[in-house]
Amino acid sequence: MKKYWILSVGAAIALSALPLNGSPAIAQIFNGSAIGSTRNFVEIAQNVLTQPKINLHLVVDQQVVKKDQQGKTIATWQPMNGKAQAKPGDIFRFTVTGKNEGNREAKKFAVTQPVPKGTVYQLDSATIAQGITATYSIDQGKTFVARPVVKVTLPNGKVEERPAPAEAYSHVRWTMSQDLKPNASAIAAYQVKVR
Repeated sequence: MKKYWILSVGAAIALSALPLNGSPAIAQIFNGSAIGSTRNFVEIAQNVLTQPKINLHLVVDQQVVKKDQQGKTIATWQPMNGKAQAKPGDIFRFTVTGKNEGNREAKKFAVTQPVPKGTVYQLDSATIAQGITATYSIDQGKTFVARPVVKVTLPNGKVEERPAPAEAYSHVRWTMSQDLKPNASAIAAYQVKVR
């Protein structure tokens, strides 16, 4: 039987928080646009220091399926603390909480989560709260759309677009339509199945 190891939360998942609020990039300090002007350097440094501070927290749960006394199947979630062994068919839920611990609003806040290698995204498992939009990538995070499609060549040679299969999904992204206010949190989750 084929087995996979999920080494740790950090090894299994990479997170990317993108508070894009139009402020000058840190790279400007080094690319020459700020060099030679102490005033510009100070303004950029102050702006960077007052940016929203987003703290991301990831929780991984494994689905445990048991039968009750009447033989009814019951599925529950068991937290995975650190290391876990997984086998084909096991289902894991990844929950990301982003909290704005800064003193400014985070504008256009987004969290991008890859589908871990050796797993398949479970279609329609991404949680979508009010004010949050989920989009998906099937090209390793280059582009994101609400409903990925693939082109399929039919036996008659005609090419049609069809919904992308779950195996094609490589990333999930949640984008908030509203600003994430100081001390506010946003929660997103999705499920994968071990191949």
